[in-house]
Amino acid sequence: MKTFLQPLTKEEEVYYLQVFKTADGEKKENAKQILIERNLRLVAHIAKKYQSAEVDMEDLISIGTIGLIKALHSFDNEKQSKFATYGARCIENEILMYLRSKKKCAKEVSIYEPIGTDRDGNAIHLLDILESKQLDVVEKIHLEKNLEKLKQVFPKVLNHREREILLLRYGLTGKEELTQKEIGKMYGISRSYISRIEKKALEKLKAALEN
Repeated sequence: MKTFLQPLTKEEEVYYLQVFKTADGEKKENAKQILIERNLRLVAHIAKKYQSAEVDMEDLISIGTIGLIKALHSFDNEKQSKFATYGARCIENEILMYLRSKKKCAKEVSIYEPIGTDRDGNAIHLLDILESKQLDVVEKIHLEKNLEKLKQVFPKVLNHREREILLLRYGLTGKEELTQKEIGKMYGISRSYISRIEKKALEKLKAALEN
């Protein structure tokens, strides 16, 4: 691994953050560069936790550095006391988003890859198998009963927002399922807040169905 510069002292960090927030032009850029270079050790430390055979360490450091830069722009000296703590969260979030995106992309590609051919020599894809899979009669009846029970419980245990979020999240309105991020944009709130609402709503439903 590369040798990175030593972190800034607390006094140096406060000074360069102040310059970055208040100065313009070359002075601002110089402060930004120093803050990035002297925090690369932190980026590398976090990136190392997610290193694997499938992901190059250099790529993780590059992605983590993007998170570090975002942290510099959003850090509030008055609200957050220590930049390293705030920056670490931003770096980790950026790396996690990258890994999730990479995993999702790999999964999407895999279902379109041919896994064999039919009797006419046409390629068969995993997607074809998934779409053609049919529930047997017992499973279908069981599913219908659970859905009917769910419809009865929904308005009794969930508030309006919880119902809407679950309907959108799991495509229960007959439309395509939405991600937590997409729903967050609709409501003007963060993905993590949508996640908490979803989790709480599912726990309510589980408790109600078990009773």
